[in-house]
Amino acid sequence: MLVQIYEVQRPEEAAALARLGVDHIGVLVGEGAFPRELSAAHARAVFAAVPARARRVALTLSAELEEVARIVAETWPDIIHIGAAAERFSAARLRVLKQRFPQILTMRSIPVVDAGSLVIAEAYREVADFLLLDSHDSGDAQIGALGRTHDWRLSRAIVERVPMPVILAGGLGPDNVAAAIGAVGPAGVDSKTRTDRADGRGKDLDAVGRFVAAAKAARLTS
Repeated sequence: MLVQIYEVQRPEEAAALARLGVDHIGVLVGEGAFPRELSAAHARAVFAAVPARARRVALTLSAELEEVARIVAETWPDIIHIGAAAERFSAARLRVLKQRFPQILTMRSIPVVDAGSLVIAEAYREVADFLLLDSHDSGDAQIGALGRTHDWRLSRAIVERVPMPVILAGGLGPDNVAAAIGAVGPAGVDSKTRTDRADGRGKDLDAVGRFVAAAKAARLTS
């Protein structure tokens, strides 16, 4: 069971998460259009602290292909994660990005809202290396970061329909991740809001440790 954690802010935090067993260490990268974005230089410093056993994930909320390409070129992550709303960044754009950077894995956020979510997920069948299923409010420029769960039955339907690994996100924390894994059967789970510190300044390492332990144990029983 893959465990992915956002949003890492400092190199020492990234190293600590890796020691806890986090598989995907995620950084939100940008120029300040969205809160908590790190510059490419800052992201590179965080990624430098990630050991080889973990993957470095750059999340961008940009809808501009050239901006996303710049982030890839300046941070060189293992995975580039596209988090813009579905209508703002198409599968065709992701295909172009993948052609330009064939050695970089791609992850696409999918809004889990209604039956149309399955159609959106299917569009990335031949394009994305991973899908991330997250909660979404209509009209938001980005997918996720709402701190709430969605209809796991829809997520399960997507997992059963697409061939690529699916990571489940949306309001997951130490107390509900095992139930989420049992309900959805994903390849991995993601946490941001419920593993943040109460003051919002970095990750709660105790919560992350409990999240990792619960997710890895659920893999054996689900």
